[in-house]
Amino acid sequence: MATKQQTPTALYDYPKYWAECLLPTPFLPMSREEMDQLGWDSCDVILVTGDAYVDHPSFGMAVIGRVLEAQGYRVGILSQPDWRDAESFKVLGKPNLYFGVTAGNMDSMINRYTADRRLRHDDAYTADDVGGKRPDRAVTVYTQKCREAFSDSPVVVGGIEASLRRLAHYDYWSESVKRSVLIDSTADILLYGNAERAMVELTHRMARGETIREITDLRGSAFLCRTIPKGWSEIDSTQVDQPGPMSKPKNPYVTSKASDSDDAKTIRMRAEKGTTCATGQVNLEDIDGAEGTESQPKPLAIIPDTQAIKTDPSTTFIRMPSFDQVVKDPVLYAHADRIFHRETNPGNARPLVQNQGRNDIWVNPPPIPLETEELDWVFDQPYKRVPHPTYGESKIPAYDMIRFSVNIMRGCFGGCTFCSITEHEGRIIQSRSEESILNEVEKIRDMTPGFTGVISDLGGPTANMYRLNCKDKKIEETCRRPSCVYPTICVNLETDHKHTTQLYRKTRNLPGVKKVVVASGLRYDLAVRDPEYVKELVTHHVGGYLKIAPEHSEDGPLSKMMKPGMGSYYEFKEMFERFSKEAGKKQYLIPYFISAHPGSTNEDMMSLGLWLKTNGFRVDQVQSFYPSPMASATTMYFTEKNPLKPLGKNNSETIFSAKSQEQRTLHKAFLRYHDPENWPILRKALRRMGRGDLIGSGDGFLVPGESRREKEVMRRDSKKAKPQLKAQPKSSRLKPRRR
Repeated sequence: MATKQQTPTALYDYPKYWAECLLPTPFLPMSREEMDQLGWDSCDVILVTGDAYVDHPSFGMAVIGRVLEAQGYRVGILSQPDWRDAESFKVLGKPNLYFGVTAGNMDSMINRYTADRRLRHDDAYTADDVGGKRPDRAVTVYTQKCREAFSDSPVVVGGIEASLRRLAHYDYWSESVKRSVLIDSTADILLYGNAERAMVELTHRMARGETIREITDLRGSAFLCRTIPKGWSEIDSTQVDQPGPMSKPKNPYVTSKASDSDDAKTIRMRAEKGTTCATGQVNLEDIDGAEGTESQPKPLAIIPDTQAIKTDPSTTFIRMPSFDQVVKDPVLYAHADRIFHRETNPGNARPLVQNQGRNDIWVNPPPIPLETEELDWVFDQPYKRVPHPTYGESKIPAYDMIRFSVNIMRGCFGGCTFCSITEHEGRIIQSRSEESILNEVEKIRDMTPGFTGVISDLGGPTANMYRLNCKDKKIEETCRRPSCVYPTICVNLETDHKHTTQLYRKTRNLPGVKKVVVASGLRYDLAVRDPEYVKELVTHHVGGYLKIAPEHSEDGPLSKMMKPGMGSYYEFKEMFERFSKEAGKKQYLIPYFISAHPGSTNEDMMSLGLWLKTNGFRVDQVQSFYPSPMASATTMYFTEKNPLKPLGKNNSETIFSAKSQEQRTLHKAFLRYHDPENWPILRKALRRMGRGDLIGSGDGFLVPGESRREKEVMRRDSKKAKPQLKAQPKSSRLKPRRR
């Protein structure tokens, strides 16, 4: 087995499957009646999703369905099937090739529960905003129901829920480390990230007769394996990044099924006596020459640390700490996080392997990003751009939010530790062409009901990363930085926004377009590098308010988020206000902040509260830190270690995380210092912190003191709380007589 080559087949260059003559469909069918109308006897692929089916390129299942349809396959959709009844998974019959399962555009747990683990009663991806239409841990539940309906049908899982659970991960809702979703769900293969390339190749290979178990070289895939294929060399993860003091790990020089023969024992003794890869002294000839039997294979070849950084990704893999190890040892969990984030560049990433009980999880390197022509092709499919007719007049809030918006790019090189975009979509920006974007705006104008001439957003994961890529392709393919903009903006990063500025101008000059609003998050530390872009944005594309996300005011928490300091914010604010004044407009910046982020202490939150009050901000909506799977900030929350730095003996930093409900409520209260309901908890905390000087009336205070009525209530409560001494009997109060 070897990972696929760096130059993949373009999506539009595959030979079409035979069913091309029956396609395309008005909508992908959701019922047997629709299949009959189309003249289909069966579906080649059936997609199961936790979202309502909206035939729009912002909805993942619509994209995958239309892309496979363009390859000549008959694709059906089971949208929000009843997970309590296997019969609802038989509606379209048995797929000829496989079931494709996703939780939807959002993780089902994040969709269903708040950051404080409270149940939500709404769901923006469901008709009429009704909550509870998808199960918790939807990927696992849907897969098991597919198995129950058709036990011999292969199951492919994907989407953000599966993508961020491909390895052992901390699960916030159960407060435990969970195994890969591959094990819990029993799926045959997992495709992570934007999976068009992997999905197309997988489908064609299965249609040609390959079994899903044979397809092990697909980039962007993960699967279970009992034995390591021949021809591979192992790199122990501690050779790439050496962790500090930890519990004694299993010997990395012998596979989990290695022989206990004298030769294997000799190798193990050499490793334990110091001739390890850490010194570069392992005798590879001894390891390669160790004899094994059919039932007890010889140990794998181990790459010394002196060679570990520069290895061929097609023949070497990284052995990560096992599930049992990361459960027991926070240092190893944080170490695994560092390895995972180092191996995300498609140009140099190596396969990752992690033992989880009787199986290894094998994760192939990320998919090669789509070229501009391929991304244009994906967005040019015949989407109807409206919900499936079965929903009638029902409102789907997520659709209403994006129906007049255009996605111009994918990916994010910011690497913010609390965000999942980089882990899921990658940090290499994939941009559409101007022509493709302008064509979509015209389709919105001509096809979307209710269009009034306003494009509600022209952006993506980040508004201003369009066509901002590394200046040198070779440097890009060898880089292992987790962020191109932190701690400083990389000198090799293109920061000229001319393409975005030009796109804005062309879009707003299209016939029938009255205004183009930019509503996606803005990376303002990049924007200030190009004043012309900021002027264009502020003058023509702000709808009165512009949302940006400093996230915090203090350097300590910002360093744990991998966000820029407040200097960039002030620089952008000055530009924003100057250009707004020049345009004769009253416009306002709306900053977003996170409460309870790892590394943020009570003092940090107090300082942020003071900053907000000093600058006249009254935050209505507060974003509490949500520990999503596989994020580096989640690792900080769980382990109290800092995976952004080498975990050796010099990294003894302990990261504070607000975990109790009381602590999280306090941090949120500091952001909403102006809410009278928060004043009692803030006064109590400030006095406990020795900052009672911030309680009082006036600009220099954070919260007002207690009113006369409140003081009277406090006095009464204080009296009630004092223990009353019982009166002693008279006899006991008499002095004893002297005899």
